[in-house]
Amino acid sequence: MKKLTFLLAMIFAISLSFGQSSFHEFTVKDIEGGNFDLAQLKGKKVLVVNTASKCGLTPQYELLQELYDQYGGEHFTIVGFPANNFANQEPGSDEDIAAFCEKNYGVSFPMMSKVSVKGKDIHPVYQWLTQKAKNGVSDSEVSWNFQKYLIDKNGQLVDFIKPKVKPNDPKIVNWIKGDS
Repeated sequence: MKKLTFLLAMIFAISLSFGQSSFHEFTVKDIEGGNFDLAQLKGKKVLVVNTASKCGLTPQYELLQELYDQYGGEHFTIVGFPANNFANQEPGSDEDIAAFCEKNYGVSFPMMSKVSVKGKDIHPVYQWLTQKAKNGVSDSEVSWNFQKYLIDKNGQLVDFIKPKVKPNDPKIVNWIKGDS
């Protein structure tokens, strides 16, 4: 009986590891075109957000920056991924996006190169964020600009937050301040 229990436990552990990886396993392009190894974020909680410059939710940049100013550093960061998947609301180049973010919102948190967050050309990071088979936690679909994903210190998906929920929502702030 002990051997059977052990065998079942091993099969379960192996099945969990298949397809389930870590956010930290990806390397992406930053908005300046350089490589950004997400492994450098090990030990930090990460709020991942798809952004757009011409959206009704674009003022969330200001709240994201305030959140980053208050909590960003050794234990927390924000990573922005501009995307043009919704109503052509991020049509600019990476250079245009970087200038817009700096000029209008003083964005200093890491911004990545523009990606696709859904559809046939979905970026591998967003495949991981949205597919339970890859992240081991849940399936989701990016429904609009400024959808947020919470990643723990070990690079595992914790939850996702709908676009209209503001970055300073108590659920997000309490997660940042919490121990896990």
